Amino acid sequence: MTDTLISPQWLKTQLDNNPNTIVLDASIEFQIPLEPNKDKSGVIPTAQRFDYDNEFCDPQASLPHMMPSEARFNELAAKLGITPESTIVVYDNSGTFASPRAWWMLKSLGLEHVHVLSGGLPAWKAAGYSVDENYSARNASTLSQPIDGNYFIAAEQVLQYSDNKCARIVDARSLARFKGETPEPRDGIRSGHIPNSVCLPFAELMEEGTLKPLEELAPLFSSISASKREHLVFSCGSGVTACILALGAYICGYTNLSVYDGSWTEWGQRNELPVEL
Repeated sequence: MTDTLISPQWLKTQLDNNPNTIVLDASIEFQIPLEPNKDKSGVIPTAQRFDYDNEFCDPQASLPHMMPSEARFNELAAKLGITPESTIVVYDNSGTFASPRAWWMLKSLGLEHVHVLSGGLPAWKAAGYSVDENYSARNASTLSQPIDGNYFIAAEQVLQYSDNKCARIVDARSLARFKGETPEPRDGIRSGHIPNSVCLPFAELMEEGTLKPLEELAPLFSSISASKREHLVFSCGSGVTACILALGAYICGYTNLSVYDGSWTEWGQRNELPVEL
C-alpha cells in the first residue's frame, strides 16, 4: 500500500526499465475546489489519455463521470493496451486531485499494479524531466475483467448505511458545505449532508498539491474510525475528491472502502433522499 503513491523518480526508473509501464493522464476540465491552476503544457512521455469525464464513463447518465458499464470499461481499457499484468501510473495536470478517481476506477476493475504519481505533472516537471507535446498510443490488448461492485456504490446502498449506521459515511466537501452554510456550486442542489455522516474535508489531507505523509494522514482517519476493517463510504460533490479520501485511507491501511459514485450532486437533487444541516 505504501508504494501506491509514487514519486517522479520512481516513474522515470520504470519508464527507463519496464516497457510494460502504462502512463495515463486523468486530468479533468472541471476546477476542483482549492485546486491550483492546471498545467496544460505537455504530457509525460508515453502518456495516454484517460478521460473519465467524457469517455471512461456512462454516456447515458445524467450525472457527471459516472462509472461505465463493465463491458465499456474493458473495451476502452483494452484500447490503451492494459492487461492484468500492466504497471499503471495515473497522474493529473494540477497535482494529486483528479488522478485518485482514475486509480480507484482501475482498482475496481481488479487491476493490481496501479499507482498515483504524487504531485502529478507539476512534480514531474519540477524534478527536471522532459515532456512530450502529444499523447502516445499502444497496441490494443484483450481485457475481460469483472468490476467489483464494492468500489463504487449507489444512493440506495448509502441510504441503507445512513439509516442502519452500519458503515461510516465520510464527506470530503468543506465543512461549510457539509453544514449547509454556503450554497452548492451546481444549480438545483440542496445544501446540507447525508444523515449520520461525518466531515473530513479532502483539503485536510493535502499539502503542496499532493497527500501529506503517512504519519500526518493516519491521525485524520483514526479520529474517524479506530478499526481499519470498518466499512468507510466516501462522498463528495461528484465522486472525485471522495477518491482522494479513499487513497488516503488505503495508504493508511484501511481495507473496507467504498465511494458513493453520484455523491452530493445526486443526493442533493433527489428530494426523496433525507438531508441534515
